[in-house]
Amino acid sequence: MPALKPQSTFPALKRRTMDNRPVRTKRTGAVRHLLLAAAFLVCSSQLLMVDANSWWSLGLTPMQRPEMYIIGAQPLCSQLSGLSQGQRKLCQLYQDHMTYIGDGAKTGIKECQYQFRQRRWNCSTVDNTSVFGRVMQIGSRETAFTYAISAAGVVNAVSRACREGELSTCGCSRAARPRDLPRDWLWGGCGDNVHYGYRFAREFVDAREREKNYPRGSPEHARMLMNLHNNEAGRQAVYNLANVACKCHGVSGSCSLKTCWLQLADFRRVGEFLKEKYDSAAAMRVGRKGKLELLDKRFNPPTTQDMVYIDPSPDYCLRNETTGSLGTQGRLCNKTSEGMDGCELMCCGRGYDQFKTYKHERCHCKFHWCCYVKCKRCTTLVDQFVCK
Repeated sequence: MPALKPQSTFPALKRRTMDNRPVRTKRTGAVRHLLLAAAFLVCSSQLLMVDANSWWSLGLTPMQRPEMYIIGAQPLCSQLSGLSQGQRKLCQLYQDHMTYIGDGAKTGIKECQYQFRQRRWNCSTVDNTSVFGRVMQIGSRETAFTYAISAAGVVNAVSRACREGELSTCGCSRAARPRDLPRDWLWGGCGDNVHYGYRFAREFVDAREREKNYPRGSPEHARMLMNLHNNEAGRQAVYNLANVACKCHGVSGSCSLKTCWLQLADFRRVGEFLKEKYDSAAAMRVGRKGKLELLDKRFNPPTTQDMVYIDPSPDYCLRNETTGSLGTQGRLCNKTSEGMDGCELMCCGRGYDQFKTYKHERCHCKFHWCCYVKCKRCTTLVDQFVCK
């Protein structure tokens, strides 16, 4: 993406006397330097805001389906923020896909928050534009996971939308019959079109990175390569975890005949798989040829299914506006746990406060014929612990 040229936003105002004559004013060097510094900060903040926008915001912004727009209304793609130039072109060509891209982003964000719910960094969203805030500007393990899980969410959502007939350019899966499927089992049904979902997600998600033109070997180029690698890891997780599902046919459930099709794995399984890849992510650096290479050559090079990162993680213990860390003050912790959710690790040794709260839950449930379950509502007083 070409660099934006800062424009003069505040034209110089000329002071005049009562008879409309210009007043001569002297500006010292210090004043001029202050004005230049202020202008630089304004332009820099504007550039940062533009660069911080992300298509992830589609997961936080409710979208109407294209057919719901009335004639003469503003086009869908011009209303969506966070799209790069290439993504906006794809939006214009595949407007019916955008709702499902938003669904995929939302699924990825929710799964990220579930997988990191007991970690110091818990995948919190900070606004509807940058979504995760400044912390994504660091090429850390956490950033790697975020890119992977959001790309996986798009594959998942688009593949399923194809099967349900919601998209005009795809339908049921056309995957070849598995070789190990028994001969007397039928290969048919309407499977999730993971092949189409994978291809479309690659075109859309990677468009933002591929249209950038950074010098080879620069830190920006390294970050672009990192993002592309982790996007692919997320897509491959969904693609490789898709499996064969079958349904029995026959008199009284004899299962004398089976019909099978390709089915996406539950997204929770995808999240758990990618969380394992996060734990074993490879530290990389830019090599002489402008490509990513292992920081420690003693380890095996990462495959396309592995995650990579180029920067160490920031300190998530304390709030830091520069890195985007929200800190752990006010987070709930488990007093008896020795894991990351335990008060000792979660609170980073600062200690914790204890308070009592009422917990409401269903209890004493009974099945009544026919056919409903009736429960009572029980209230208990429990202890909770919050980081100082």
